[in-house]
Amino acid sequence: MTGKKADFTGSHNPPQKREESAADYGSLLSEIKSRVREAQYAALRAVNKELVGLYWDIGRLIVERQKSEGWGRGVVERLAKDLQAEFPGVRGFSAPNLWFMRQIYRAYSKNTILQPLVRELSWAKHILIISKCGDSKEREFYIRMTRKWNWTKVVLAANIESGAYEKYLRNQTNFDSALTEKARRKAKLAVKDEYVFDFLGLGEEHSERELETALIDKVNRFLLEMGGAFAFLGSQFRLEVEGQEYFIDILLYHRHLKCLVAVELKVGDFIPEYIGKMQFYLAVLDDAVKMPDENSSIGILICRSKKRTIVEYSLRESRKPIGVASYKVFKSLPDKLRKQLPSPEQVSILVEEGMGGASPAPDSGP
Repeated sequence: MTGKKADFTGSHNPPQKREESAADYGSLLSEIKSRVREAQYAALRAVNKELVGLYWDIGRLIVERQKSEGWGRGVVERLAKDLQAEFPGVRGFSAPNLWFMRQIYRAYSKNTILQPLVRELSWAKHILIISKCGDSKEREFYIRMTRKWNWTKVVLAANIESGAYEKYLRNQTNFDSALTEKARRKAKLAVKDEYVFDFLGLGEEHSERELETALIDKVNRFLLEMGGAFAFLGSQFRLEVEGQEYFIDILLYHRHLKCLVAVELKVGDFIPEYIGKMQFYLAVLDDAVKMPDENSSIGILICRSKKRTIVEYSLRESRKPIGVASYKVFKSLPDKLRKQLPSPEQVSILVEEGMGGASPAPDSGP
């Protein structure tokens, strides 16, 4: 009987080893699945680059032959029919797509800045940019931003539609004096000059609480309008200092800047006092909430309207990194914005610095 007990007691070890083996197997499976996905993604990127390269060559051949042979529009229509007949299972040889190949080649072939970037985006994104953006600097902005921040086609379309080019380049911040050179390059392209919240269904008259509630109810659309690189951490985020409570309207996290972002909403005009309160919030976040490996917190004040000179004076002496933006609940982009944009040379410098010389993020495809 004792021997049986000994045998029974000794039999506890094998099941434990099997459990450990199962855990090890799960880890192995997870690692292999991750590696397979990486390989699939790399293959997809390679296919995309090859496809864009093919379309580039077709566009080049069409342009060259039209120039040398004097061919007109009819050759593209005929070419589309013959290619579709020869390759019935291959998409992309429609007449409109052939025209895009020709258009993109003509637009970028002599542009030493844009030509090297052609293979960095999916064809669908190139069509979107060439269709919606007529200015070469504007196209460069969206190509670089899409490549850097890995914008999907939906995010790219939303940014073009909302006029992100104008809004990013006109933003008002004190990042030059409040952030390190390395951080300010990226931060400048993380704050817009104006946000369009036309998806909220709010009327012209609304309270700050109504605005905040509406944004939280449609938080995905809100994050999309903010720029696509933010994660939502909470609303009415509570801070406590010496027994007193304070609440930040919305707390976000910027995944590329690796920092907390405090967002304060104001339904009226910007006033200088808002800067002092935001500095207080950022100081507390940096001391009590920020993780050791995260960068300094950033503040974004979003007001119904602002006077640019008042904002400039208010930010001048601020030691904390703060951006001041306006918002609209209806989409209406004034034509006068374009007249106030930086020169083409300044645009190139800003966009290049915003990229920070970092390696491009992989394109996410359509």
